[in-house]
Amino acid sequence: MLLNTLAALCLAVLPAAPGSPALTPATIDGYIAQYREATGLPGVAVTVTKGKEVIHAAGYGRTATGDPVTADTPMALASVSKSFTSLAVLQLVEKGQVKLDKPVHGYLPEFQLADPRAAGITVRQLLDQTSGMADSAFREKSLPQPDSLQDAVARLRDARLATAPGTAYSYHNTNYQVAARLVEVVSGEPFAAYLKAHVFTPLGLRHSSTIDTDRDLPGSARGHLYILGQAIAVPEPPGFGNGSGGVLSSASDMARWLIAQNNGILSPASVKEMRTPSAQNPDYALGWELDKTARGTPVLRHGGDLFTSTAQQLLIPGSGYGVAVMANTGMAFADSAALMDGLVALIEGRQPDAPSSPFLATDLVFALLTLATVALAARGVARSRRWAARRTGRQRWRLLPYLLPIVLCTAIAPVFRVLARGRDIMWIQVVYLYPTFMIWLVTAAAAGLAVVVARLWRGAAQ
Repeated sequence: MLLNTLAALCLAVLPAAPGSPALTPATIDGYIAQYREATGLPGVAVTVTKGKEVIHAAGYGRTATGDPVTADTPMALASVSKSFTSLAVLQLVEKGQVKLDKPVHGYLPEFQLADPRAAGITVRQLLDQTSGMADSAFREKSLPQPDSLQDAVARLRDARLATAPGTAYSYHNTNYQVAARLVEVVSGEPFAAYLKAHVFTPLGLRHSSTIDTDRDLPGSARGHLYILGQAIAVPEPPGFGNGSGGVLSSASDMARWLIAQNNGILSPASVKEMRTPSAQNPDYALGWELDKTARGTPVLRHGGDLFTSTAQQLLIPGSGYGVAVMANTGMAFADSAALMDGLVALIEGRQPDAPSSPFLATDLVFALLTLATVALAARGVARSRRWAARRTGRQRWRLLPYLLPIVLCTAIAPVFRVLARGRDIMWIQVVYLYPTFMIWLVTAAAAGLAVVVARLWRGAAQ
């Protein structure tokens, strides 16, 4: 009943909002236009609210399929979805069906790990990311991906914990997939149906939904990579995201969502729980991060990263402002975060940082290296007969350096895990993060193999 009343209030204020003297729809439009012109950002959806008013909700540019981005275009929220999952769990807490500090296993018997310590993981520890589950102990991205929340929990049966529950913070998507499955089992509804019935519909979120995998992304929510400064539409790499990153939403819906955060979406006690961080990480609460603006103003926020799109949401409790941004370029380029920072600067009366071009000198370097590698490989293959004539069998060890790019190519994911302090990744995802480097590396691996095969073949023919 409370949510239905809130939805009516939200809908009543959506059509018009005066904005503040310092921040108007025209100001926002001008800033977004400047940013897109400087960066080539293909498409973005933006909303800014204050109190119960919508200052602006709009779409700019085009989707990956070429359609205009409007205020009602569903786009990927990625990990911003975690605040929706947290809300769903806290709704069950308010109904007395779940207690935050009780073990998950009591509500979700199928939640079983190979580590006996997992029996002590509480619902709160899932939401504040202190369960002890971590990429370093369970490689959620590089393992075969599940098709459902039930499968996502089932694949944990061979997993172990990185730390004892409640002793350390580790951002791990599986925490929220387990939480979403808990919502399914306790409520008796599929997670997508639960969100629609208890969150989306009551709040008037007409263009929002949640999906399971990359295969379920609609055209409007697909994204791009920048290659040599140009945005290229590409499919999202394989991945499962429901509960942790599966929500799709629009600028108009996110306006309602942000307004609802300060207007009775939960009881004051539950809102306090949602915004209270753990002792292990004072900056992460239950699906929300605690942060400060450049001016030192306390904010609540959460970002979301896919490999082809990103999203951000932010609340400034002191002034009542809310901001959401969904950009259809990937995590390597951080367009939504840059736009969020710029909009916050406008709210605070500051000048946003000048946007920078996505064209990187390193991209040009690797493009030139790729061309040079192809040319050198062609030369090496063409001269293979001459090389074989000058070398005896004992000297063929000199071909080994040509195979080094193959070794690096096959080991790139483990190398990344080391450099990223244990964060998991699959091979194709490295390609999305560093496209020009990986194009060169794959080319170098193929070129080296071609030269080795040609020279050995010529040597055998001598």
